[in-house]
Amino acid sequence: MNKADLINKISDDTGITKTEANAALDSFIEAVTKTLKSGGKVTLVGFGTFAVSKRSARNGRNPQTGEVIKIKARKVARFKAGKELAGKL
Repeated sequence: MNKADLINKISDDTGITKTEANAALDSFIEAVTKTLKSGGKVTLVGFGTFAVSKRSARNGRNPQTGEVIKIKARKVARFKAGKELAGKL
């Protein structure tokens, strides 16, 4: 499912227009992004938790040459499924 499919599903289920569904989805994505950027986490009970995780610097290998390269430390977004969602899968 891509963004357009999700917008269609939200529109059909709620009876709102696709434009309104798109605005709602964009607002949700923006809110999650801002919260994660500020170091917080977003918890949706029964669905899951979005959080930021720190990935430490490490050595990797160039697959073409086998040369060792340094991979910088960075922050990554993580999602952990809630108990209810995990149970349905």
